[in-house]
Amino acid sequence: MNTPPSTQALRPSHVHWRIADLDFASIDLAVARSDEILFYLVTSASFVESGSDLYTQNLIAYYGDDPEITAWLTTYWEKEELQHGLALRTYIEQVWPEFDWQAAYDSFLAEYAGYCKVELLEPSRALEMVARCVVETGTATFYRALARSTQEPLLQHLATLIANDEVNHYKHFFRYFRRLRQQEGLGRRHIFNTLRRRTLEMKNEDAACALRHTFHFRSLKNFDDEATRASQLRAISAMMNTTIRSHLQADMTIKMMIRPLDLPVMLETLVRYPAEQVMNRLILR
Repeated sequence: MNTPPSTQALRPSHVHWRIADLDFASIDLAVARSDEILFYLVTSASFVESGSDLYTQNLIAYYGDDPEITAWLTTYWEKEELQHGLALRTYIEQVWPEFDWQAAYDSFLAEYAGYCKVELLEPSRALEMVARCVVETGTATFYRALARSTQEPLLQHLATLIANDEVNHYKHFFRYFRRLRQQEGLGRRHIFNTLRRRTLEMKNEDAACALRHTFHFRSLKNFDDEATRASQLRAISAMMNTTIRSHLQADMTIKMMIRPLDLPVMLETLVRYPAEQVMNRLILR
């Protein structure tokens, strides 16, 4: 018989930040507007974050008989993810007011909704928590790198706040994973296979979809032919990857990524270096 989640299990360890606390009037517009790649990084991220309610509903349906998980997803995770999207949107509208964020987002959402299906979740609830840990690792890594990649103070602050949220989300998903792993009796082989596959997918269609729609609305009148547009889109994507790659710090990423394997200390030390090399090839390339 399921019991209601304890208040302590759901309560955050700190008072969460508010958009109202961010001083958007303090943005250094000259610094922000001089970096076109920054525009694509922030806007693409804002689209994916703003569409997170679609994925939350899938998770709530998947874990529907687990009141602790569903209560946390509804009360904290979804609200914080949507807050990320709104904060990033507000930043964009302050720095690039000429960009029609809503029209571009609506276009993105029409395509993105097709990627958010319950049948695309992992085959077991514990393994889906492993997948969530991979995703939160990737997003925390991205926002830390974003904070280091810009000299604009407010974006540095906002990206750091979001990165900290993603680490906190990881901790919740990891805790739920450990409980579900015991219930399902999962071995390391199944966990490793999910970690490997989801790491390979870390540069996923969600981000590519967001970039396509951002680029389309940003450059609507700039190119006459599709070949030129496609070439420019590839160039922008490559520059975005280079920007993030050059500001990544792999140590924390590796630690978060392999933690679900629950390796003995000596074995974890042995696998850390090859894991870092794999990470360099996959998400740092």
